[in-house]
Amino acid sequence: MSIKKRFSESDLLRIKNAVKEAEQKISGEIVPVIVEKSGEYSVANYKGGLLGAAIAFMSMIVMDRYLIENAGETLYYDPLFIFLVVVLGGLLGATITRFIPEVARKLVTQQSLDAATRQRAENAFLAEEVFNTRQRTGIMIFISFFEREVMVIADKGISKVVEQKEWDRIVQELVRNIRMGKLIDGLEGAIKRCGEILLEKGFTITADDVNELGDDLRID
Repeated sequence: MSIKKRFSESDLLRIKNAVKEAEQKISGEIVPVIVEKSGEYSVANYKGGLLGAAIAFMSMIVMDRYLIENAGETLYYDPLFIFLVVVLGGLLGATITRFIPEVARKLVTQQSLDAATRQRAENAFLAEEVFNTRQRTGIMIFISFFEREVMVIADKGISKVVEQKEWDRIVQELVRNIRMGKLIDGLEGAIKRCGEILLEKGFTITADDVNELGDDLRID
């Protein structure tokens, strides 16, 4: 399923209204971004292929030893047949990792997942121009589905006065909601809390304030 199809029009409207409401009293900009995947992880395909090939070969050994009584009259001992079975096992393993995210994720190290998510989040921060506000008061809420990771990144105008633990608490609560199947509720809450933090830190709206980045959910 395409990531965009996971959200109904009412979902998108709820998020947009949450951003709009959170920004009514503050001079900051809140930008929610959701991506399907932060990295390609070709290593998972390679590992899946090797694992599939190994399972195919081991299965042939087990069948030869315990199941097939007279393989001499079959192609079972033909080197070409063995080669084809192993290759098909490898292709099947690689295909499974490509189309079943849960399997692919298990073949990638957490360090690789973290690094890819951080890089994609930083790229999104630049691509969505979250840095491009007059007072450097942009906040991005970043969710990457495949990696199951959430990040909150604030521009330097905010980060110099707001401790990281504030963003960590928002992340923890949003992750909790996502695990409960309440993504939209969790995202609304995270957006609201970001607005509250800015208000608490004195980032109040000014007379000449304009909506610099828009309120829509960014989906990629």
